[in-house]
Amino acid sequence: IVGDVKSSRLDAETNSQIYVPYAQDAAWGGLSLAVRTKGEPEMLAAGVRGAVRAIDKNLPVYDIKTMDDVLSASVANNRLVVLLFGVFAMFALLLASIGIYGVIAYSVAQRTHEIGIRIALGAQRTDVLGLVVGQGMVPAVIGVIIGLIGAFAVTSIMQGLLYGVSATDPAVFVGVSLLLMIVALTACYIPARRATKVDPIIALRYE
Repeated sequence: IVGDVKSSRLDAETNSQIYVPYAQDAAWGGLSLAVRTKGEPEMLAAGVRGAVRAIDKNLPVYDIKTMDDVLSASVANNRLVVLLFGVFAMFALLLASIGIYGVIAYSVAQRTHEIGIRIALGAQRTDVLGLVVGQGMVPAVIGVIIGLIGAFAVTSIMQGLLYGVSATDPAVFVGVSLLLMIVALTACYIPARRATKVDPIIALRYE
């Protein structure tokens, strides 16, 4: 069935085709022979050459390659583009993590005076810590949700560069979201815990 054959590119639509005997339309000037094997394809190269020579010893046999080689060559350009996207995405993720940590840590550190007041009025350090961390995580959660929505919106651009892989792989989205949430949680927890350890008198003097 011609409709099941990808004769050009894996990501290209299959046009209407019809198979005819090679002897009826030999104007192509060449012939590709596909051989299905049960063992290592490389081991049959000599046998294929011998079989062709037995039919016509003047017929050259060249460019022998496995189907894995053909598939790799077909998606080589897309793989390069995806690799570049991946490298830039890793840098973007690193910069985003550093930015998130810096902004949240600074915001929590600015609340040292408030934390001192709460502790001086009798609030438990663990309660203050939980309050500060919880409030600091709210914008992080909102940011991750907005980021996921934006990521799903642009996956159509990436889908055309991928073969056999979904651009909306749940593992990737979950992994990146968890990483950013861990960074945000760490950025909230460390300065908040440090602030709750400070003597309330010193914290009250913090500007």
